[in-house]
Amino acid sequence: MKFKPLHDRVLLRRLESESKTSGGIIIPDTAKEKPAQAEVVAIGTGVRDEHGKLVPLAVSVGDTVLFSKWSGSEVTLDGEELVVVKESDIMGIIEAKKKAKAA
Repeated sequence: MKFKPLHDRVLLRRLESESKTSGGIIIPDTAKEKPAQAEVVAIGTGVRDEHGKLVPLAVSVGDTVLFSKWSGSEVTLDGEELVVVKESDIMGIIEAKKKAKAA
């Protein structure tokens, strides 16, 4: 099934949270919180400004983002749980650290 969000909405796939703390304690599934990090699966076309010009979204498909914990609507598409949020609910894009090239 294909899903295309409208306007400034973004379809997200939650990333799995760590099952072990930095100290080595294993966290059971029942005690885990839903992660607030996600991968962008699909984006809408953007919103129109007061002059009618289309303003594209700042995120793109494949970005890893941090979003508000209680935002969005959970949907199930093809047996996969996804979240639809407005772009304003996304707090930022998480950029991967680049490895330094060896000489």
